[in-house]
Amino acid sequence: MSKKELCAAIEALQNQFLTLDWTYHESPVGTPSEKMYRWPGNPEDKILICVHKSNGIQELFHRHDFFYFNYTYMGEYDSLSYKYDNRITIKEGEIYAGQPFAGHALCVHDNKETIIIGVLIQKETFFRSFLPMLSANSHFFHFLLDPATNQFSDEYIHFKIEDDCNIRTLLEMMVIEFANRQDDSQQILKPLVLSFLMQIARQYALVNQKFISESLSDKIINFIGEHFDTVTLKDIAKRFSYHPNYISTLLHREIGKSFSEILLEQRMERASILLNGTNLTNEEIALMLGYSNSSNFYKAFREFYGVSPKEYVLHQKQV
Repeated sequence: MSKKELCAAIEALQNQFLTLDWTYHESPVGTPSEKMYRWPGNPEDKILICVHKSNGIQELFHRHDFFYFNYTYMGEYDSLSYKYDNRITIKEGEIYAGQPFAGHALCVHDNKETIIIGVLIQKETFFRSFLPMLSANSHFFHFLLDPATNQFSDEYIHFKIEDDCNIRTLLEMMVIEFANRQDDSQQILKPLVLSFLMQIARQYALVNQKFISESLSDKIINFIGEHFDTVTLKDIAKRFSYHPNYISTLLHREIGKSFSEILLEQRMERASILLNGTNLTNEEIALMLGYSNSSNFYKAFREFYGVSPKEYVLHQKQV
């Protein structure tokens, strides 16, 4: 990847940005005056790499019907989030990302030439192709899905990319591929985007690390949350070098629940979010949560919530 090739690709996508459909549409959430961007590119392109170059612009407050991950390649800009009461500055080398229905307004500083590389992903593609690989990080998982069910959830993530992280390199590779599109470019972009998102998830976990108790039970709970789709009691015993019986006794004594109960709660919490926030089928959700088939998932869900997944979604919509 030569510098000349990269510069040419960036310039090509800057010109293409002006041809994308950035029409404001009525928003199905929020106040009646709020607007929404619908997918701005070709509907057949499930992933869109765009480059926005500006030296001064103020957008209207708006939402999106797609996932976006913006990287400030050069310069800096401000973003105004919910109800214009939260203004932050996104500087060079920082990521700013939002989920469908999250709202913001971009404001580029008048004296700053700014280049933003955006990775835009259609909702269904994100849910089916990328979300299963990202669901182990509980906090990131909630960020990605909460806006579909909670208008006042966290609206964005914002942090500086570490210098030793390869996110910038992955973005440059995606820019070159998308600027020189071929018939198989969407297939080539998918693994690049997955690597990009996995890196963001890792960075997000590091940035949002909170004080975690050194107690063994807390460590076990975190481990279950990170491996909820495959973890067994034997896995935990091996990971922490204790006998499975000791792990069971510890969890009962300090948490008041068995390993199976804790695992079920973690799976059912994610099931609730997936059912309310996506259009994934029971079969897809069951596989993501670690169930061998949809029948086992259906049975576990009904025993936990007292209703079927379909009845649960209908009830949530009525609340």
